[in-house]
Amino acid sequence: MRSLVVLIFVVATAYGCGLPTFPPVLSRVVAGEDVRPHSWPWQISLQSDSSGRWRHGCGGTLISSDWVLTAAHCINDRYNYRVELGKHSLKTSEEGSIAQRAAKIITHEDYNTLLSRNDIALIKLSSSVTFSDTIMAACIPDRGVILPHGAPCYVTGWGRLFTSGPLADILQQALLPVVDHDTCSQPDWWSVLATDKMVCAGGDGITAGCNGDSGGPLICLNSKGSWDVHGVVSFGSGEGCNVFQKPTVFTQVSSYINWINMVMTNY
Repeated sequence: MRSLVVLIFVVATAYGCGLPTFPPVLSRVVAGEDVRPHSWPWQISLQSDSSGRWRHGCGGTLISSDWVLTAAHCINDRYNYRVELGKHSLKTSEEGSIAQRAAKIITHEDYNTLLSRNDIALIKLSSSVTFSDTIMAACIPDRGVILPHGAPCYVTGWGRLFTSGPLADILQQALLPVVDHDTCSQPDWWSVLATDKMVCAGGDGITAGCNGDSGGPLICLNSKGSWDVHGVVSFGSGEGCNVFQKPTVFTQVSSYINWINMVMTNY
C-alpha cells in the first residue's frame, strides 16, 4: 500500500499542471496552424451523441484528474456526452488517447443564454485519468487576476478551418493578444455585451478568422513558466475570431474560482 502511495506521488510530481512534456512551438500566426503533437495536453474534445454517434461539438480544458472546464452553451440536456483526451487528430486512432463518459455536468446556475452571461460549465469524468506525456491538466489562475492589454495568449481547438468551412482534423493553435475591458466594451467594439467577467482577445483584423471552438481554452504562459487557462470560448463574430473590433469573447476563469472550487468540492 505504501509503495502505491509513493508511486501516485511520483506521477503527480512528474506531471505538474501546465507543464507539457512536448512544449508548444509558438509563433505569431493568428490565422491558425497545426500544433506540435500533444503540446497542449489539457485540450479535450467534447462529443455528444446528438447525431446517433459520438461527434465532436466543443472544446474544453482538463483542470484536474476528474474535471473538465467548458462552456455552458455547449451543453444540451437532451444528449449524452463523452470527453476524448490525449488527441491530436480527431480522425485517427492514437496511442495514449482515451474516451471518458461524462458522469456529471454542472452548468452555472446563473447562465444567461441570450446575453452569454456566466457561460461556464464543469464536467466530472466517469473515472479519474492518469496524467501522462499526452494527458495532463492546465493550471488555474488565481482568483481575480486580470490579464494586461496585449498579453500574448493562445486559443486552441478543432474549430472550422475557415468561415463555414470544415472542422479541423489536426488540433490548431492561434495567437490572440488580450484586449482590455475598457477597449472591448467600447460602443463600436462589443459594447455592453462584454462584461468585466469576460476576457476579450484578438480583434486587430490583421487576419480574419482563426481556429478554436466553443468551450475551448484561452491559454497563457505565467511568470513561473507554466500555462494557465484564463478563458473559455464563449462568443465572437460570425465572420471569424479576429474580425476588426470584434475579438473573441471568453468567460474569464479568474472570476469563477470560488464557483469552480465549490462544484469540485461538492460533487
